[in-house]
Amino acid sequence: MKLVELSQGTLEKIKSVRWDRTIEKHEGPEDWAMVLRCSEPEFIMVEGKPVLLPVEKSHHANITILRAIFSIDGKSLTLFLKDTTFDDDPFFSGFIAVCDRVVEENFFLAILYHEWFVIERSPVLE
Repeated sequence: MKLVELSQGTLEKIKSVRWDRTIEKHEGPEDWAMVLRCSEPEFIMVEGKPVLLPVEKSHHANITILRAIFSIDGKSLTLFLKDTTFDDDPFFSGFIAVCDRVVEENFFLAILYHEWFVIERSPVLE
């Protein structure tokens, strides 16, 4: 799935969504209209599902999905990921994303994208 393949109606749905961010000490709500206007995001596949994150498609080669948690109803997805585009230290390259499935569409859209210090899973946790 690619953004250029989406209908104008689907793009308008995306543009209408606001998302929360904490990236490089900048925080607050953003809207997807600005992301689409000012950057070049593209869908990334996560366990066979297309997901749109507020990152440039040039980052995709540097993104590793550490954990993907789908809600029971399949309408929400939580991701823990590592993006080493600007920093190859895993501790400082982590992000968490919460994504919701867009109504009448087959993809997920980030509604939260925050920096996350990559903490290795403790051996006492399952």
